[in-house]
Amino acid sequence: MNSLTPFPGQGSDVVAFHRTELNVILSLYGRMVAAGEWRDYGISSLKDVAVFSVFRRTAEHPLYRIEKRPKLRQRQGEFAVITMEGQVLKRGHDLKTVLRVLERKLIRAVE
Repeated sequence: MNSLTPFPGQGSDVVAFHRTELNVILSLYGRMVAAGEWRDYGISSLKDVAVFSVFRRTAEHPLYRIEKRPKLRQRQGEFAVITMEGQVLKRGHDLKTVLRVLERKLIRAVE
């Protein structure tokens, strides 16, 4: 077993989120769960992309996908937030900046 692979049994060319990236994503996830917006999540680590999917209900399609594509690092940025319909809401080099598009949903107008 190679100790550098993110998951035992998978090749070293698998893309995965780093611990610091997951901390940022899970912090947002926790706030959205507390607000009643999200209920479940799933993580996929594939050859070219790592995906963190968020769900309103477990049996549904994901509301959003937070993707990490290292091959896009030198272009438009390796991180992206994508809707259920496939629309890219935000893409960039900094994960926290990209996730701000989802944090706006936590801000509610005070009457």
